[in-house]
Amino acid sequence: MDLEFFNTYDELIGCDEVGRGPIAGPVNGCAVKITKLNSGLINFLESLGVTDSKKLTTKKRLIILEKLSIDLKNLNIHEEYTIKLSEGEFSFIIGEHSPKDIDKMNILQASLSCMKNASEPLIEKKSKILIDGNKTFVIENVDIEAIVKGDSKSTVIALASIIAKEYRDLLMQKFDIQYPGYGLARHAGYPTKAHKEAVVNLGVTPIHRKSFKGVKEYV
Repeated sequence: MDLEFFNTYDELIGCDEVGRGPIAGPVNGCAVKITKLNSGLINFLESLGVTDSKKLTTKKRLIILEKLSIDLKNLNIHEEYTIKLSEGEFSFIIGEHSPKDIDKMNILQASLSCMKNASEPLIEKKSKILIDGNKTFVIENVDIEAIVKGDSKSTVIALASIIAKEYRDLLMQKFDIQYPGYGLARHAGYPTKAHKEAVVNLGVTPIHRKSFKGVKEYV
């Protein structure tokens, strides 16, 4: 569906987020931009198997990122990266809101905000922004559309979902070392039975969301 937008717009930006459901760790959003000049890149991404990150194994997601020359270990929040390939180029930014931000804003607003913060700096010309889900944010004079199951329908959204997912998973592996005993590398902060038991037995860490059920009772 992405290619049809280049009939009207100069650039297409796809957004997705990861981390709405966990009780620990940040929420991350990613925005990916492909320009009309590089619209042929979409076919290449599809040939790599780019689709909804939830439909792909970790191994497959990492293979895709490797083929796209994306080095997860050297990515910084809110920094713009441009990937140049023989098939074309694209740019992306990863946004983030901390557990404290989430507790202050609520998870829906934090999710939308981190996607907005990732997408807004990418805008240069007449842009169409596609967001996975049924909620949108607002950027003045920019056409923005929410698409339910957009990560299965839009390749640009799907790539954003893969980058965001693997970036956050790597981050949670680092937190697992910093806060041992919670199993953060295994469940990425989601409220599994073992994770909830660890909160009861070990207490609440600085990366736990203190407004979430399963945490707030033990603050």
